[in-house]
Amino acid sequence: MDKTPQILIIDDDPQVCETMLSMVHRMQYEGVCAQTLSDGRQQLQRGDFDVVFLDVRLPDGDGIEALPVIKRAPSRPEVIILTGKGDPDGAELAIQGGVWDYLVKPSPVKNTKLSLQRALAYRQEKQSRHDLEVLNTRDIIGDSPGIKACFERVTQASRTDFNVLITGETGTGKELFARTIHKNSPRAARAFVVVDCAALSDNLLESILFGHRKGAFTGADQDRPGLVRQAHQGTLFLDEIGELPLNSQKAFLRVLQEKKFRPVGASQEEPSDFRLIAATHRDLSQMVKAGQFREDLFYRLKTVTLDLPPLRDRREDLQPLTMNYLARLSEKDRLAAKAVDPEFFQILEGYNWPGNVRELFHTLEQAVVASGVNRMLFPMHLSKDIRIQVARMKVERSPAGSIENLHQEGVGASPISPETMASQWLLDPNFPSLKTFRHQMEKVYLEAVVHQLRGDIPEIVRRTGLSRSHLYAMLKKHNIPL
Repeated sequence: MDKTPQILIIDDDPQVCETMLSMVHRMQYEGVCAQTLSDGRQQLQRGDFDVVFLDVRLPDGDGIEALPVIKRAPSRPEVIILTGKGDPDGAELAIQGGVWDYLVKPSPVKNTKLSLQRALAYRQEKQSRHDLEVLNTRDIIGDSPGIKACFERVTQASRTDFNVLITGETGTGKELFARTIHKNSPRAARAFVVVDCAALSDNLLESILFGHRKGAFTGADQDRPGLVRQAHQGTLFLDEIGELPLNSQKAFLRVLQEKKFRPVGASQEEPSDFRLIAATHRDLSQMVKAGQFREDLFYRLKTVTLDLPPLRDRREDLQPLTMNYLARLSEKDRLAAKAVDPEFFQILEGYNWPGNVRELFHTLEQAVVASGVNRMLFPMHLSKDIRIQVARMKVERSPAGSIENLHQEGVGASPISPETMASQWLLDPNFPSLKTFRHQMEKVYLEAVVHQLRGDIPEIVRRTGLSRSHLYAMLKKHNIPL
């Protein structure tokens, strides 16, 4: 490491800070101590720290909860938790958050020094690799922290020949990441063979995977190589491996272990040297517990894991994804490039994208078609379903529509008039339909009445003019408890 390592200690105990700084200086490193999370964050913005020692219980917050912010600091430091109370759940959360080590005070100086030295060695190795390697990720668009973390995993997977398991919701781009790993691997010049496990029927699956000999079954009028054979010296991508039947899982496990397979109807095994990448949107660990997926195959698959974030957790990538895809559509269909109205992006950013990037691209295609000869995309070019869902969420989040705000006014306070609430809602260009507005107003009214009258049904009936049966029906309709 060319520069002297910089160490930050975030701990509110002055004695711990003094002891840690003394150890750091004896190791010929430079150290700084911060006694609050706020001070620690400021130090991280100003300094180029390599490692952070982080206490969990601090005067202004929880160290574990602050991990994402600390890990995203400009220097991207390694983090070692140093806490006065051991907590197995806390250790699990810390490791999931990407910490280097989890030490319980009082930790022997020898152990603390060793952990620090290993963290620095790992950091030096990681930085030297980063300087030497240029990853080809031009097909993957995004600069969010979640995607940057995925790039790091892609780099790790590309350097090795180990099995990779990619997980993530439908539409997050699992095949795209699998292809990126292949293109950056030593097998890049060889075949990338895709197997859609969800689309294969049980009786044909082994024939398609392993091939068959002429006469092996009715309709097998010639020898046919399977996909495992086609992937020889390349990469075999098993998409939606969670859909693989148990009997086929057993057969494939042996192929994975032995790198040999037997075509249906053949008497001899054949070799196949392939690199396996598997993907699924399902929770394989839960499937293992339920007896739906083989545990031995599961552990074989997950040598390297890559968990892709949903689009709702990387909203900062929406604009670059949108502009990149619109440019591709323009080039593909030889159309004039479309400009995008700012309110169009506001709708995109307000939607939760259950179908993720795949749904975004389909939505953009629909918007381009709906826009016709217009040179700019406006909110009206988006589907009604998306605009309605975004409008509903805005109404529910609106201060005017928040029953909590009404409750805070207290009994006897001046109520918010329907006219005021309506005017606040209608200031939004994506105001709700009359039906939605009525529904929301009805719910706000009932919640306020129930709160004001403390659930006194006879009094609510008297004051609202509703019959008891009608009142109960409306409370049930709006899911309002008494």
